[in-house]
Amino acid sequence: MERIFIFIVLSIPVIAISWRTLFHARSHGFYRFFAWEGILWLAASNYRYWFSGALSVNQIIAWILLVLSAYLVIAGIMRFAKDGKIDRSRDAETLFGFEKTTKLIDRGIYKYIRHPLYASLIFLAWGIFFKKPAADLLVVSFISTLLLYLTARYDEKECIAYFGDSYRSYMKRTTMFIPFIL
Repeated sequence: MERIFIFIVLSIPVIAISWRTLFHARSHGFYRFFAWEGILWLAASNYRYWFSGALSVNQIIAWILLVLSAYLVIAGIMRFAKDGKIDRSRDAETLFGFEKTTKLIDRGIYKYIRHPLYASLIFLAWGIFFKKPAADLLVVSFISTLLLYLTARYDEKECIAYFGDSYRSYMKRTTMFIPFIL
């Protein structure tokens, strides 16, 4: 019961933020919302185990994934803010204001991976999972990962529509989530 209460409370701001994308199944925000919900379920399920068994193998794996997640989000947002050339008048109703970039970002972390913010969420989901692995949470982690993959694919369609061939060329030079691998 406590897990459900925490999940509902945490979901309220996510629903408020994501409201306009919930009715656009062909936007990346639609899939991102459900991935966020999966991550919230993981957090509501495993928050009690955040610091228990600090030197256990699963906790060490969890912390490595969580630190990597933090690095990716910080590096991604910093580069986004520095190079993105945001234009809030860009006509895209399903994008947040900060997503309305007019310049393709291909420096910093974006030189290697196209989606450091989504990669960060994937590592976050798995980091939370490893705090206290369980079969039901394994399913939620896989579903969240799949949803983030779909988020990235729909985001790429939107970027191709806006940036055209320069984004297609960028896709050939980079990987989605993990440099040189995936």
